[in-house]
Amino acid sequence: MALLFERELWQWLRSRRGRGLRRRPPSAIGCAAWRHSARRRAVCGVAARGGAGLGPGAAAASPPPARHGGAGAQERRWGGGGGGGGEEEEAAPAPKKRRVAAGERYVPPPRKLKAGVSFSAAHFAETSYYFEGGLRKVRPYYFDFRTYCKGRWVGRSLLHVFSTEFRAQPLAFYRAAARAGRLRLNEEPVRDLDVVLKNNDFLRNTVHRHEPPVTAQPIQILAEDDEVVVVDKPSSLPVHPCGRFRHNTVIFILGKEHNLKELHTIHRLDRMTSGVLMFAKTVEVSKRIDEQVRERQLEKEYVCRVVGEFPEHEVVCEEPILVVSYKVGVCRVDPKGKSCKTIFQRLSYNGKTSVVKCLPRTGRTHQIRVHLQYLGYPIINDPIYNMEAWGPEKGKGGKIGKTDEELLKALVEEHRSKQSLDVLGISEEDLNTNAENQDSGNSSKCTESVQADPINENSCPAEGTKDPERNETPACTLDPDTNLETLQKTTELGSCENKGGQTGGNCSEEKDPLCMECKITRRDPSPKELVMYLHALRYKGAEFDYCSKMPEWAMEDWEE
Repeated sequence: MALLFERELWQWLRSRRGRGLRRRPPSAIGCAAWRHSARRRAVCGVAARGGAGLGPGAAAASPPPARHGGAGAQERRWGGGGGGGGEEEEAAPAPKKRRVAAGERYVPPPRKLKAGVSFSAAHFAETSYYFEGGLRKVRPYYFDFRTYCKGRWVGRSLLHVFSTEFRAQPLAFYRAAARAGRLRLNEEPVRDLDVVLKNNDFLRNTVHRHEPPVTAQPIQILAEDDEVVVVDKPSSLPVHPCGRFRHNTVIFILGKEHNLKELHTIHRLDRMTSGVLMFAKTVEVSKRIDEQVRERQLEKEYVCRVVGEFPEHEVVCEEPILVVSYKVGVCRVDPKGKSCKTIFQRLSYNGKTSVVKCLPRTGRTHQIRVHLQYLGYPIINDPIYNMEAWGPEKGKGGKIGKTDEELLKALVEEHRSKQSLDVLGISEEDLNTNAENQDSGNSSKCTESVQADPINENSCPAEGTKDPERNETPACTLDPDTNLETLQKTTELGSCENKGGQTGGNCSEEKDPLCMECKITRRDPSPKELVMYLHALRYKGAEFDYCSKMPEWAMEDWEE
């Protein structure tokens, strides 16, 4: 038996040597003492479990004793003995709950999050699509917005955070959501909105989510191999989840309808821009192409249709571009902006409008659209840079005659009068961030609820509107006495999707008593409103060259 224990001891020492522990041969007295204590612990352990014998793994599972402190110190240092097996040795110890003073709230340590963004089948199964009036629509679904407590929130009550930073809904909504169990703090239901937030607090807000419609035009796959996927993106589709868009994005449609998952974005296109879009299938390929992007070894070619007769000769514009508003997504030429360069060449002219080839040498936000506006030839249906809000010259030569605040206000008012805030990509909630939020139920509006998903405001601002001119019902109609039982979701029976995925007539949707969007009737944009005449025609690198067909509106004989 003694030889067995000694052999097991040396096996254990050899296994620990590769883990940063210095090999230290025990003395004869140490070996005997350890063998004696190990025999006693093993026998006692087997007897306590009602075992009939001593297996060789039982002794091996017990590490040698600490040099000081006895068995109690040993168990504290090694997490206790018992239960052999390499898996238990390799497993990280469970986090111990920190002792807190009486009345103090315990906050668990933050969880280690996986690097990168990846969407699985569970994400794709959150809801489904249906098609109506030339539009792709998403059935409303329940979704968890999650975030850790921000530094500026520490020491503030949850009620105060909602009232100052998440004012898309009235406080009555958040109180009702708490009673319904939809607000959770560290995975525990929030019972009192006056709870004071601490560092590492984890917040979860379950909402009934509605997404704006996009064009029903399908995504065409241009090329696919073991390294990349290249598609022809329709206009109105964001590349990745952002703002109010999640399932109505290229990433989700490719995953749900083409089983293309875990794609890595190499470059992006604005939501309203169509054309060649490239994804990498592995991190290695993504890094390799990213290096070419940084070294400016890639060439992009766009086509657009602009107002008027564009010059026949090549035109180069190198005016710097400044971002006016990330939220609305507006830029303009300004000496304080970032340097950029675009080369333009006219392809055709039909007597009213011109088709122009655009070769951007840099990648600034809205670079092609801003440079065309500055030259006096804006894209004919550009919802931002071909608007009267820019003045009589529509921004030609950088002449605006307004401050940035006045320009933004004029743009919003022009789209509001045309009932086209949806096309602009902003909402009334986004615009009224400074309105006073009153506890009486008047909603001052701001951004969305607690949200952890990153938002690229340059390529996809939050979208949606509550326009009083659209026969929309008021958003704040919550009964302050509403309880959990009356907040159960109700589902109208029936399906609006047939075997072909098409729809006929009105679609039945989930109705949620807490959801303000369920109480609002919006005018759908027409498919024509969701198309802007700017198309990414070609994407070329050292090892590839991908090109799409010329869009119909870019044909020489095209007439609107």
